[in-house]
Amino acid sequence: MILSRAKPASGDGVAASRSSTSRPRDSIPSLEELLMRRDYMGALTLLEFGDVAAFGGSDSVAQWQAYCAFHLGDHKRAAELYEQLASPRRPVQLACCLFYLGMYPEAQRCLDEAEPAADGIEQLKNRLRLHLAHKLGERVQAKECEERLLADQSVEDRLCLAAVHYLQAHYQDAIDIYKKVLLENRDFLALNVYVALCYYKLDYFDVAQEVLQVYLQKHPDSATAVNLKACNHFRLFKSTADMVEMKQLVDKVSTSSRFGNDLIRHNIVVFRNGDGALQYLPNLVDVIPEARLNLVVYYLRQNEINEAYELIKELEPTVPQEYILKAIVNAVLGQDKNSQEHIKIAQQYFQLVGTSASECDTIPGRQCMASFYFLYRQFKDVLIYLNTIKTYFSNVDSFNFNYAQAQAATGHYKEAEDAFLAIRNERFRSDFTYASLLSYCHIMSKKGQLAWELYLKMDPSPESFSLLQLIANTCYTVGEFWYAAKAFDMLERLDPSPEFWEGKRGACCGTFQYIVAEKLPRELLTEVIKLLKNTTNSQVEQIIRVMKKWAKENRVVC
Repeated sequence: MILSRAKPASGDGVAASRSSTSRPRDSIPSLEELLMRRDYMGALTLLEFGDVAAFGGSDSVAQWQAYCAFHLGDHKRAAELYEQLASPRRPVQLACCLFYLGMYPEAQRCLDEAEPAADGIEQLKNRLRLHLAHKLGERVQAKECEERLLADQSVEDRLCLAAVHYLQAHYQDAIDIYKKVLLENRDFLALNVYVALCYYKLDYFDVAQEVLQVYLQKHPDSATAVNLKACNHFRLFKSTADMVEMKQLVDKVSTSSRFGNDLIRHNIVVFRNGDGALQYLPNLVDVIPEARLNLVVYYLRQNEINEAYELIKELEPTVPQEYILKAIVNAVLGQDKNSQEHIKIAQQYFQLVGTSASECDTIPGRQCMASFYFLYRQFKDVLIYLNTIKTYFSNVDSFNFNYAQAQAATGHYKEAEDAFLAIRNERFRSDFTYASLLSYCHIMSKKGQLAWELYLKMDPSPESFSLLQLIANTCYTVGEFWYAAKAFDMLERLDPSPEFWEGKRGACCGTFQYIVAEKLPRELLTEVIKLLKNTTNSQVEQIIRVMKKWAKENRVVC
């Protein structure tokens, strides 16, 4: 947004450009025409190659070059040009450039050097002081600046206050200011973009798109508006339908201006689900606040927990998204390293967001409370929150994984089984927690065969051995004796200990009882005897003799 715009410097050339309304179509546009069309690249070219005297001399040319460079997003070049000027406005103009370059202490020093001025530059100083106080965390100074702006109540000052509300995540307060200014100034179409951005932050993507369309009808090539439109569509439809339009926008921006270039490239990485994250995001960490958060998300998805933690450990969270992400990183790290300290930090952050007045009834707020109770292993409370948002995440693997664990922990094995089977991500499916809990749910649902098949798909490892023990003991407990017998037989082959023989003996006898009671097919008796013969124990022959005697009496071939 252009906070103030001065008229072009006076001079014969400029005056002539104003009066030449009947010039030929192919003649060079005047500086004022280019500025009114926001063609800052064209204006900069005209200033560089035009007649210096026609624009009021070298100082005037440098002033306008700095102005154009600033609005092209080339704040470094603008700062270099302002440093060479001797204008009373120079310290404030230079401070604006330094502010956009993220050099906040340097910008503050420039403002301190600026002399009091009678024109609009003094109001610009107050607005910049407010933004600097916000960036530097100087709350007392920020409050004083806000009071001065509230007293003046100019449009620029009100918009500045709205911008600070936005930066503090007070989106409704910002919307209220923007809408009031819009009612008074219907031709301020750009405010629709700001209102739309606030609605986007509030997750009202359809409303944001409707408001944004008012501006896009007038300025369909706006980098900011097209970028926000793509973000809305991505959130609404999880679609990359706008990627072609975004690619064209990137090409246009990269050749004509630096404005929005970094933001657009950042968003394209997000749209592509992290593709190119390491290429672009590290350089944007200190430029775009979301870049750090999205790089942390990328590291988490790659299971690079330490890298994610190093990136976020010094971040002091100020908005819900930052609290939530910091909680997630600490929770993952705490579970990975068995660190109660990190788990406790995660619990505090989750509870802080989940119980806050602004977030308690939102989907992220309920997820936070579910996570808080999950870390405390209070799974009934976990389900209270997850059940209220289940319809929004029925196809989200991470949600189903946590939901299934909570259902299994509360004894709802069928629901847990369904949630586990809905997961498609191989990272979850290859996790031992997934295999062990799904096996347990299968067995508790009297589906021992499915648990056995899960084991058969695993490669030999300590985890497969643990799963085999789980299948053997759980199947035995619930009376799935045949699969308990097979599991104990396999365990005995891997580790011929008396404990596994005793389990195998009991499971084989239990299977035989089921055959006698006609709960299992008689043909299975042959397989039971084969399992028993795998063991060299004095009890084996006696057990087999009893089984064969029954088989002979009942005409069963074995």
